[in-house]
Formats: sequence, C-alpha cells, structure tokens
Amino acid sequence: MPDASGAPLTEQRPATPERRRWLSPLLRRILLLNALPPALLAAALLYLDQYQNGLLAAEIEALRTQARIYAGAIAEAATRTRDDRTTLVPDAARPLLRRLVEPSPNTQARLYDTTGLLVADSRVREGPGGAIVTEPLPPPEPRGAFSGAVAGIYDRILAILPRDTREDVLVDVNPDAPSFDWQPEFGGGQAGGDRREELRLALEGGVRPYIRRTAEGRLLVSVAEPARRGAGAVGIVLLTREAREVDQRLMEIRVSVLALFALALVLTVLASYYLARTLATPILQLATSAAAMREGEGRGGSVPGPLLARDDEIGVLARDLQAAARALWARIDANERFAADVAHELRNPLTSVRSAIETLRRIEDTAKQKRLLQIISDDAVRMDRLINDIADSSKVDAELSRTIAQPVDVAPILSALGELHAATRGDGDPLVEIEAPETLIVRGVEGRIVQVFRNLIGNAVSFSPKDGKVTVRARPLGATVEFTIEDEGPGIPDAKLESIFDRFYSERPSGERFGQHSGLGLSISRQIVEGLRGRIGAENRRDADGKILGARFVVRLPAG
Repeated sequence: MPDASGAPLTEQRPATPERRRWLSPLLRRILLLNALPPALLAAALLYLDQYQNGLLAAEIEALRTQARIYAGAIAEAATRTRDDRTTLVPDAARPLLRRLVEPSPNTQARLYDTTGLLVADSRVREGPGGAIVTEPLPPPEPRGAFSGAVAGIYDRILAILPRDTREDVLVDVNPDAPSFDWQPEFGGGQAGGDRREELRLALEGGVRPYIRRTAEGRLLVSVAEPARRGAGAVGIVLLTREAREVDQRLMEIRVSVLALFALALVLTVLASYYLARTLATPILQLATSAAAMREGEGRGGSVPGPLLARDDEIGVLARDLQAAARALWARIDANERFAADVAHELRNPLTSVRSAIETLRRIEDTAKQKRLLQIISDDAVRMDRLINDIADSSKVDAELSRTIAQPVDVAPILSALGELHAATRGDGDPLVEIEAPETLIVRGVEGRIVQVFRNLIGNAVSFSPKDGKVTVRARPLGATVEFTIEDEGPGIPDAKLESIFDRFYSERPSGERFGQHSGLGLSISRQIVEGLRGRIGAENRRDADGKILGARFVVRLPAG
C-alpha cells in the first residue's frame, strides 16, 4: 500500500507480523498470574506441620494416659511392701506388662526399676525350659509407589523450607534414629551426672516425649511415666507405639491437597488457554491484518469478520482498525484525485501559455503581441493563485491536527471583515451587513476562522447582483454557534448543492475576470470547518412561491 506521507516504502522497515508461537508472551503472563492461587494452595501443603503437630500431640497425650494406666496397674499388682519400702516384683510384673500391652497393636512397653535396670519387656517372655523368646513386632506397613513418592518429595521440600520447630513435638528424622530396640540409659551403673539427671526426671515424670522416624519408615512415639505407690516411685514405664494413624491421616490430607492442586492447575491452564485464545490470538490476527493492509491487501479492510462481530474491547479495536484502514485508503484515493485535478488545472494555463508563446514567435503585429503577452500574464497570475491555494489546501489538515483549538471571539472578526469590505467597496458592489451579538465565542484557530468567513463572504459578493446585499448573521445554539451568509444572486443548482464544496468547482458568475478564483475556496473552507469539528452546508433561499432569492451558506462551530 502506498505511504500517505509520500516517502518511498524502500526507506521504511516492513511491518511483518511476528512468527506465531505456541506459547505467546501474553499467554505466559496469563499462566503466571493464574498459577498463583494453585501455587499458594500447593504452599499450604508444605505447612501441614501444624496439623501433624496436632495429631502427634494427641497421640502423645493418649500414649501418656495409657502409660499412666500401665504404671498404676503395675504399682498396685506387681509390688510388695516390706519395712515401709515398696519394691517391684519382677515375676509378677512381666506377665502383667505383657497382658496390658496385648490389646494394643504396634506397641512395646518396658519396665525399669528405680535404679534404671530393665525389669520387664512386653516383647520378651520365658519359653519352655526357661528359654527367652523375643516376639517380633508386625512389619512396617509398606508404602505404595505413589505414597512413597509423595512422602519423599514432601520431606525433601520440607528440608529446604522453614518449618515450625515446636520443642514438644520435634520429630527426629536422622537416618540413624533408633527403632523399637531403643531404650534410654537411665543410669544402671553408667557414670556421669547426665544419666542420673535423666533417671531423676523419669522418676518425677519430667522426661520429654521422643518422636522419631526410623530408617524403615516407622513413625515412633515414646513416653516415660513413673509407677508410683503412695508417695514414692517404684519404677518407670517406657511405652513406645508406632503412630500409623498419624501417617495415614497425613497422607490422606497430602493426597487431597495435591489432587485439589492438580485440579486447580488443570483448570488454570484451560482458563489461561481460553483467555489466550480470546485475547492473544485475536491481537495477533489484528497485527496480521494491519500488516496486510500496509502491504496493500484488502482495500476494504482485511480484518476477519468474527473479530468485527465481537461486542467486547477486541471488537471495538477491530472495528476501529477497519475504519482507520478505510479512512486511510479514502485519503489516499482523495490525494490521487487531488493530484489528477491539480495536473488538469495546471495543464490548461500551461497549454494557453505555450500556445501564446508559439504564436508570439510567428507574428509581428505589436497590438497582437501585447494581447498575447497579456494572456501569458493572466495565466501566470492564475497559476500563481492556483499553486498558492493548492499548497494551502494540502496543509490545512496537518496544521489543524497539530494546533490546539482555543476560544475565539468571532464577533470582532465579522465586524472587521464588514468594515474592510465597506472601505474597499466600489460603485455598484454589493453591501455587506453583519448581524451578530457583541460577543460570540467559539473554539477554533483564529487565522483559519478568518479564512473561512473571508472565502464565504467573497464568494457571496462575487455572485451578488449590482448594488445587492450580502447578510451575515450569527447566533448561539446551545453547544454550537450558527453562522449564515446570504446573498441575492442566482442561487445554486439543486444538483450542485454538495458538489460546490468539491475541489476545483468551476461554475463562476458571468462577467468575472478570468483567473480570479482557483475553485478551491469552498473546498478549503469545508476542510477547516470539519477540522474544527463543525459542519458547513449550502442551500437556496426561496420565497413563498418557491422562487430562488439567492444562496445561503450555513456554518456551525463548537461553542467556546
């Protein structure tokens, strides 16, 4: 498509649409924005420690209650009192401890005396012939591939992110964390104040619960409670249980959150793709259409019909692009017609000048030579006026687009034009009367407004009869100001009421000296008025019988 500025296209970089990519930048932004809520949901998975801590706290409390029950039963049924001193009876404590633990699966209990020596173990019993038999605990519940992967990922992420480190529910996840075989060293011949202090705390019930994750995946909880008889402690019950229910509930919550996250992620991707299809893709189509228009394809506009039919912002943009393209093509066509008209209008005086010069070379009659020189002079004046008006017409739109409209008082302008005509009026020339209020403010460019009224008054004067009258009236009409210029001439042919504003309109009053007008005055006036967001039109004045009394031009400009 030609460039309206007239610059050659080879000097400009061609606007080729960017190659379409599956994942456009806009789609990436939409995905990033829409992925934030699922990301927050996934982040909640990493802070299940509080929920886990609550479950472990409940598990600890239940295990402590159970240990107190065991300790109370042993203190009542497996002790003897001698000389006001109560001691454990190992032969009675062992079977009692096994029977107490028997209903609780995945649980091991140990009984220590006040010196820290092991007295009974729920996993150990005497077999035939006094043999010691250790009963194995149930194997750890095997993890499936999915649950193992979820737990592994969760644990690895937790190792990086900050966690809630409450002292009472700290879980030991060291690879060498002890299993059911672990037992505290409560002294028993061991040296050092630490062991005695630990034994003292255990007898007073102040040993902190111990929670650990073993290498084989068991989550074990151990508590220690003193067995009291009266005011004194007779032993220590160490109770260890595998918290399988805690793991199961945590896994259920993790899987639920992950499933919800996966669903939210899928919905986010689908919603983002839908937004991209309804936003990014149409924008790329509009860019392609703009490039096609620039290359000269689709003079009527190459915007796809579905985009023009949309009732959202994309549809507004598509329709504006289509309208802009059509307006641009219309302007280019108008420029081409203008160039053709200019060539035609300039060709006539040039042809006349060339013919006069050729004739001047062949004749010797002085009078005829003077006549030919006068023709050449008149044609030169005509071409000069024509070129000036052409230059003025070509720059009106650009000037008005750069100039900010300002409030202009038109009353002094009309008064000055009337006084100027009266001062230069010759015998028989029409009289110009101005009927306007003292102040009449419009928004526009003062110099161009003066040009409009000078053209219209001059046109009315040229068509008025001898000693006729031209009347200029002005009145405010709400948001606009209306001006009328009336003459008493022959009027305008009805078929020419619109075409008189075309460039190089050639119908002129009889008797006018050749070359006085270029045919661009009314066209320039319309350019100026429309550029100031006003309207201009022409009509005939008629009497009651329909007889034409003259022409009337009506101009409406925005009020200031």
